[in-house]
Amino acid sequence: MQKNVEKMILNYSPNFDLKKRLKNKIKYLIYHYTGMKNDKLAIKKLTSFNSNVSCHYYITSSGELIQMVPDLYVAWHAGKSNWKNDESLNYNSIGIEISNPGHKYGYRKFNDKQIRTLIKVSKTLIKKYRINKKNILGHSDIAPVRKLDPGEKFPWKLLSNKKIGIWHNVSNKKKKLFKDKKSKFDLKKFSKYLIKIGYRIDYTDSTQLKKLIKIFQMKFRPEKVDGKLDFECFMIAKSL
Repeated sequence: MQKNVEKMILNYSPNFDLKKRLKNKIKYLIYHYTGMKNDKLAIKKLTSFNSNVSCHYYITSSGELIQMVPDLYVAWHAGKSNWKNDESLNYNSIGIEISNPGHKYGYRKFNDKQIRTLIKVSKTLIKKYRINKKNILGHSDIAPVRKLDPGEKFPWKLLSNKKIGIWHNVSNKKKKLFKDKKSKFDLKKFSKYLIKIGYRIDYTDSTQLKKLIKIFQMKFRPEKVDGKLDFECFMIAKSL
């Protein structure tokens, strides 16, 4: 592994499937925030027998990297989840938890040390398991009705510039033109775009759809997250 990732600490969690998986089964990289007040509490939960949760890698508030479950074992981080034709993404993903109190305890920007570590470990895993950039996702992507993490302060655009994950091609100039545009757009067509990207919800359920729009905005239009579909969001989805 690259510099800084070589300093990885081992602190194994008991929460994983005992059966080892094949290397080629790993096709997703899933990012989470811990949603807990500090590292101590988060690490305690992720390594506790009673919590039934874990991750493969944990990035502390100071940017240290901890491995909690070896890559070839299934960690319990995704829960009930869907993406494209895959369900229960624990079985074919690697989960990375990043220390952040989350929306419940004072959500804050991820710091530079955390992001540097995240970029390094992500690049290593992408190369090792040949992970497609379209399969680098947030917990909220695969469980939009239940989860908000990693949230609107997660630097998806920065990561995409490092060839980690995807980003849209709608420029700021175009976004200004779209901002106040009153053009009609087709909700069904927008839903089809989201399905093509990979999102899976009950699109006939207006409550679920509103939650998904909010999740989509958090990731691809974080400067305005209101859960309301507008022309700008429509064009971003179309570009993806």
